[in-house]
Amino acid sequence: VIGLGNPGKKYKYTRHNAGFMVLDNLAEIYEISVKNKKFNTLFGRGKIEGVDVILAKPMLFMNNSGHPARMLAEYFNILSEDMVVIHDDIDLALERVKIKLKGGDGGHRGIKSLIKSFGGGSFSRLRIGIGRPEEIRAGVVDHVLGNFLENENKILNDILARAAQAVVAIMRDGISVAMNNFN
Repeated sequence: VIGLGNPGKKYKYTRHNAGFMVLDNLAEIYEISVKNKKFNTLFGRGKIEGVDVILAKPMLFMNNSGHPARMLAEYFNILSEDMVVIHDDIDLALERVKIKLKGGDGGHRGIKSLIKSFGGGSFSRLRIGIGRPEEIRAGVVDHVLGNFLENENKILNDILARAAQAVVAIMRDGISVAMNNFN
């Protein structure tokens, strides 16, 4: 399970770090320490609902996350089709969580980096809706790299919990069942 985000305190609570936030939530729930370092990635090994899992956070900026993720996957002999990538999605409304099996990058540069590094998009995705900026003049970059607003923070824990439940459902029930229950 790969959570996408940007490293550093400056970005910790930004919308673009929704993938890191969900991964951290899973790590806490299942008591998996994500402190091992290898290939510019923080990772931890453990079990989710009896399934062996590696939780990973590439520590290069989002747009370059593919290479460290591929290096870690190769090291542990993990195929891309056995991966779940958690990332923010500006095209989904806030509070929406959507599971996707395979596909293109949808304009997300972190996903684009993964597709390039793995030679295709055969991994599953858990998309976390962060919505578009309310003002048309507001830039996309400022929106995704901005912190959640006060009213959004009130529901953020619920969103992160729902996303963590979706990952658990993928592990426990398979992607088709999880898609039926969460999409």
